[in-house]
Amino acid sequence: MRSSFFKIFILALIISLLGVLSIYSSTFQKLGAWQNIYMRQMLWLIIGLACFFIFSGINYRKLWDANYFIYAAALFFLFLVFALGIIRLGAQRWLRFAWFNFQPSEFAKLAVIIFLARYFSRKSVNDTSLLSGKFGIFRGIILPFIFVAIPMFLIIEQPDLGSGLMLMLIFVCLLYLTNVRLRYISVFLSLIILPLPFLWNFLHDYQKQRLLVFLNPNIDPLGAGYTIIQSKIAIGSGGFFGRGWLAGTQSQLYFLPESHTDFIFATFSEQWGFLGSCLLILMYYLIIRQGFLIAQRTQDTFGKLLAYGISLLLALQVSINIAMNMGLAPVVGLPLPLMSYGGSSILTTFIALGILVNIDRTRTVF
Repeated sequence: MRSSFFKIFILALIISLLGVLSIYSSTFQKLGAWQNIYMRQMLWLIIGLACFFIFSGINYRKLWDANYFIYAAALFFLFLVFALGIIRLGAQRWLRFAWFNFQPSEFAKLAVIIFLARYFSRKSVNDTSLLSGKFGIFRGIILPFIFVAIPMFLIIEQPDLGSGLMLMLIFVCLLYLTNVRLRYISVFLSLIILPLPFLWNFLHDYQKQRLLVFLNPNIDPLGAGYTIIQSKIAIGSGGFFGRGWLAGTQSQLYFLPESHTDFIFATFSEQWGFLGSCLLILMYYLIIRQGFLIAQRTQDTFGKLLAYGISLLLALQVSINIAMNMGLAPVVGLPLPLMSYGGSSILTTFIALGILVNIDRTRTVF
């Protein structure tokens, strides 16, 4: 356990500090509140590290008993967003608590993973088999999908299509890992994929534009395609070794929008180049690999599915965000874990990593 604890802790800390440096670099020349934004990220980092140590010491099996409360709390906050949420850039996704803007969709991702791990596993220490082998299509897919669909559609309505679809991807991946019959999964995926062309008319105009510029950014180079064009220029201009910290054109001259949040990878790549980007991706890979190794050597099915879910969440968000920055995926507004500016994201990620470490610490008991 000590090995996984220190590996995950050190790697997460290094990535977070690189995020703070990138946030400072992309905002230090801006006037007003922008000049202190990196200090706020440092505060979230300190609180996140405290959460990591706290949750790494709490027996993860307590989440079994608290599962329904956690799920209900996630739904409560998601509903509260529509009544009391603040609006930014046309989206109503945040709740204000004193000086802290809380984004419930980040918490909902972890809550759904805990719920699914609980749903598909047994509580008995002496029985570590999955329940899904005895499930038919209703209990194996339809019923858990209903519980996933409720927070998913609440998040999409904010609107936050990226986080909503993330819940769907996690659900499908865990279905496969829980050994639900493949023919049930095939039927489910068919029912999801076939109606997709008809859902086009239900998308917001900006979501349609993002999909169209993903196919061809040059159809609107000064509008919807502007950000992705500037992101690719920033990544390419970094070359092999990068332009150096506090240097670069796209982030320093403000050509790249959201350079401290969704497109922080482009900011980092411009400054540290191809070599720095590869090292960053390697560190993410090592954390995710530790997560999968913990899942593989855990006998308790609740802990195993929880570790797989957390690792998949981290892997999917990193992959989609980097692909989005490179123009290989549509812009869906997913932050880069541990690096992008945002208290909700960094706190949730550190809590998830703390749970992951505790699974490795406690696994020998079960």
